[in-house]
Amino acid sequence: MRIGIILLPQDPWPVARRRWQQAEAYGFDHAWTYDHLAWRSLADEPWLATVPLLAAAAAVTERIPLGTWVASPNFRHPVPFAKDVMGLDDVSGGRLLLGLGSGGTGFDAEVLGPPPTPAVRGARFAEFVELLDELLTQRVTEFTGQHYEAHGARMIPGCVQRPRVPFVVAANGPRAMRVAVRHGQGWATYGSSVDTVDKVEAWERWWTGLAGVVGRFEEAARAAGRDPAAIDRYLNVDAAPVFSLESIETFTEAVQRAAALGFTDVVAHWPRAEGVYAGREAVLDEVASRLGSLRG
Repeated sequence: MRIGIILLPQDPWPVARRRWQQAEAYGFDHAWTYDHLAWRSLADEPWLATVPLLAAAAAVTERIPLGTWVASPNFRHPVPFAKDVMGLDDVSGGRLLLGLGSGGTGFDAEVLGPPPTPAVRGARFAEFVELLDELLTQRVTEFTGQHYEAHGARMIPGCVQRPRVPFVVAANGPRAMRVAVRHGQGWATYGSSVDTVDKVEAWERWWTGLAGVVGRFEEAARAAGRDPAAIDRYLNVDAAPVFSLESIETFTEAVQRAAALGFTDVVAHWPRAEGVYAGREAVLDEVASRLGSLRG
């Protein structure tokens, strides 16, 4: 089991710098930040750009892999984004992980115009990932699709990692899962939503629902001719109805349950002072001190 940490892009750089360096010093296996223009309940709070933040984080760390959790087509075109990805892989010395998702509803989906229907969003995502894959694996790309075009798009010298940076594709539904098993070195999920207010019941129902999501992913992988065990599996444990860093006991249970479902990686959020993901950094310190035993 590998354990990662997500740092939301909210802090001024003097604070963020210390935290990215601390994530590496703690010994986490990877560190991530969101790729949004604004996000849910934090839409009116400070929110900084993803690409320069990851470039800065890469410059002040040495070993820890860094990634997007997750980039989407909601406000990105594959050609300029591929340039950003290639640059981040270069600055980090080949430590970039590219988390990709179809994009949900809300701020990112509407800021550039009317949001697409779910069917269009799914088709757009499949094409987005397909074109990114082509751009990052060849020097010059010609592509004409339903949603994107690329003409003489040059990506020289290419990624440090070969044939390209690893894709970690977020997917819960069947269409996105087909994208994940076709293009992904990793699959990411947040499980399924629950509608009960009872905390204990919600916790149990979320893990039960997650088992069903895992089963559907494994079926999709086999249908695509891939061994499900050959694809890394990333779980956002904070999608559960209980914040994973509420206590060391909660986090330990989450890691153990994830491992039992075949996940190779879990990610949690750096505790915030209030609101979503609110918690105590003392719990993060304790988790960091037990990373060896938590990995199993």
